Amino acid sequence: MSEPTPDAPTAPRLIVKVTCGTDDRERANQGFTVAATAVAAGAMVSLWLAGDATWLAVAGAEPDLGLEHAAPTGELLAAVLESGRVSVCTQCAARRGLTQKDLRNGVLIAGAASFVEEVLTPGVHALVY
Repeated sequence: MSEPTPDAPTAPRLIVKVTCGTDDRERANQGFTVAATAVAAGAMVSLWLAGDATWLAVAGAEPDLGLEHAAPTGELLAAVLESGRVSVCTQCAARRGLTQKDLRNGVLIAGAASFVEEVLTPGVHALVY
């Protein structure tokens, strides 16, 4: 997520944290849908994946929550990666035996300190699913 130049208008900033995966498909899909929709609306988006949502960032696995009337999770994730930032919780990745090389291109592993820094930035809105 690039920072705006000093003279440029500031785009709205949104952090979306998804804490579930196939264990709560509808809630997970809502988080991905909101993040991708915010990117399409011009917001600066940072998507954080924690808990079982971590599995949705694994390279080579097309994430699919299998929900009727929902955009495929892989497409939503790709939309966020194109213009925003996607991070996976350090501890969550470690608990699942995942390292940076296991994740899709563009997805970063980052810890709580990075998440807190982003959330406490003035003007940022944060949602947790």
